[in-house]
Amino acid sequence: MRTPKLTPLAATLPATVPFVGPEAQERQRSRPFQARLGANESSFGPAPKAIAAMQAAASETWMYADPESHELRHAIANHHQVAPENIMIGEGIDALLGLAVRLYIGAGDPVVTSAGAYPTFNYHVAGFGGAIHSVPYKDDHEDPDALIDTAHTVGAKMIYIANPDNPMGSWHHGDVINRMIAGLPDGCMLVLDEAYIELAPADTAPAIDITTTNVMRMRTFSKAHGMAGARVGYVIGATETISAFNKVRNHFGMSRISQAGALAALEDPDWLADIRQKVEAARERIGAIARRHNLAPLPSATNFVTIDCGADGAFAREVLDQLIARDVFVRMPFVAPQNRCIRVSCGTTEQLDVFEAAFGPALSAAREKLG
Repeated sequence: MRTPKLTPLAATLPATVPFVGPEAQERQRSRPFQARLGANESSFGPAPKAIAAMQAAASETWMYADPESHELRHAIANHHQVAPENIMIGEGIDALLGLAVRLYIGAGDPVVTSAGAYPTFNYHVAGFGGAIHSVPYKDDHEDPDALIDTAHTVGAKMIYIANPDNPMGSWHHGDVINRMIAGLPDGCMLVLDEAYIELAPADTAPAIDITTTNVMRMRTFSKAHGMAGARVGYVIGATETISAFNKVRNHFGMSRISQAGALAALEDPDWLADIRQKVEAARERIGAIARRHNLAPLPSATNFVTIDCGADGAFAREVLDQLIARDVFVRMPFVAPQNRCIRVSCGTTEQLDVFEAAFGPALSAAREKLG
């Protein structure tokens, strides 16, 4: 029996994923990590009210979830003071990025992003045959002016920028993003990834304007709300932009448990305020650990801190490997010169104790190995 052939596009793609998960690394190592500080999860966990809501919803999992996510969509709309028609719920920002690319990008369509920015976006663009045009970071920030200039040059149909940024933790003032929006070429959609926005300074996010049809803003319950495993993200946008998602989305992709948890999390602002304080304290501690070893922590508006290891990518990779050998899971940027750094997620006191104990020996071992 002959096996059917892959499509020509699929046949050209590598069978890889943007990130190797910590579980896969644990299987390779045959032992667990003591400190899971690489995936920018919130080890502080969801709000107790969200946990209780998810537990209560577990008995209802024999039913499919509401395909319109009606209650959650209305609650998010009320939170942002927009109409429900301006909100689309999806299985995390990763899935929503795939839908956005599917809606606007076909074979050969030009797309602009930053070299070394969130790789899952590039994964989706490649999967639909788009042509990626990347620009370098500027002073460890994504460069809005260069992104816009390149978009005009190549006739881009889409631009991606994360604010605050992953993997560097840097951010731009909302006025900078507004100028970027004003400079968009005709026929170009801006995908503004705001996954970390609840942890950033108040002036980071520009005011929401749902009359702007060439901007979609993506947010998540994975970071500040501590629900990465529940997979709940959403898009804020103009009515026609949001409506288009109904053409391609998985209408039964959301679980009842996830919807219940996100709704309860949204209704618990006190927990979110406490998480902000915990993240700030963890950022300060990670920075202090770095400085004690004469290394520079980069300013962060996220739930991680990027540490400049003071050399090149090879040295940072060795530091990362030495930390992994000491049961500390961290990650690093992929592209030079940002790959001179490692990235450490904000964790609990116990996790940061493990990191602190391992960091000095990991640096020493890296220096000894590489001379």
